[in-house]
Amino acid sequence: MSQEVAISVVVPVYRVERFVGRCAESLFGQTMREGVEFIFVDDATPDGSMAVVERCLERHPERKAQVKVLRHTQNMGLPAARNTGLGAASGEYVFHCDSDDFLEQNALERMYCAARAHDADIVWCDWYLSMAGGERYMRQPCYDTPLEALKAMLCGGMKYNVWNKLARRGLYTANGIAFPAGHGMGEDMAMMRLFAVAGKVFYLNEALYHYVRTNDAAFTRLGGPAAGKHLGDLRHNVERTIEFVRQSFGGQMERELAFFQLEAKFPFLITDDRESYRLWREWFPEANRFIMQNKSVSLRSRLLQYMAARGQYWYVWLYNFLLVKVVYGMVYGNRHC
Repeated sequence: MSQEVAISVVVPVYRVERFVGRCAESLFGQTMREGVEFIFVDDATPDGSMAVVERCLERHPERKAQVKVLRHTQNMGLPAARNTGLGAASGEYVFHCDSDDFLEQNALERMYCAARAHDADIVWCDWYLSMAGGERYMRQPCYDTPLEALKAMLCGGMKYNVWNKLARRGLYTANGIAFPAGHGMGEDMAMMRLFAVAGKVFYLNEALYHYVRTNDAAFTRLGGPAAGKHLGDLRHNVERTIEFVRQSFGGQMERELAFFQLEAKFPFLITDDRESYRLWREWFPEANRFIMQNKSVSLRSRLLQYMAARGQYWYVWLYNFLLVKVVYGMVYGNRHC
């Protein structure tokens, strides 16, 4: 491309033939016509996903010079695909878009304008949770400094999702930050490392991203051959994040890190599976003494953990049966958000 690249959009592609067309259309139809590059990383997808992207690009010939297609010879997983895209990016900022999701037509323009207007290293925005029955507006919190935002992410008061954040590419390159190749569960935690090294941040209170929920199965259902790897990946990414925060801030954030550990293992209690309760008991027991101190999460959640810490798993089971199975099952179609 002849002009300078403002935003590099990284799109990993694997087994998304049903959805990637909508994603690509939302990208190629962006109001930001210049200064953007689209990097599609074919992670050795075995279906026709890339053919869908190519057909979509044929309908937008004006975008062809802005598109890079990178291919893995074997499937390497989502974090590695993001890293491949990052390695090829030339933009001032990087935006990660999952290939089964889609954007508002003005998403890139609005986020880039906000970044430039406020000289922000990171911009985050609201988003839509898109489900079979409709969409739900997900409002995000506002923080003035990266430290405040980082503490909120550690405490569970702010989502660290990768896909609603525009980040300056220099944050990655100058600090050696990459996604945890080979460890997919919890890979979004890499965003916290970016906030740890950012100078200025800005919250844009508009919903510009549509996160499509296609699978409501919680990872805490431990059956299946991949369960052990998922848990190992999650543990790896939690410990990797804790190590980075301690290296960056010394002992200043031990309470927040304890909250982070509690948040990481909390999903083990949102189930009637007794094996999950065992995992909750074994993961980060040193954080249990901080359970009632985290005001960023609901009193209901704190009470659930409080009872679990005292071995009262009958209460945990009853909670899930009455609230999750009955109430949420009737109102949200068995979803816990």
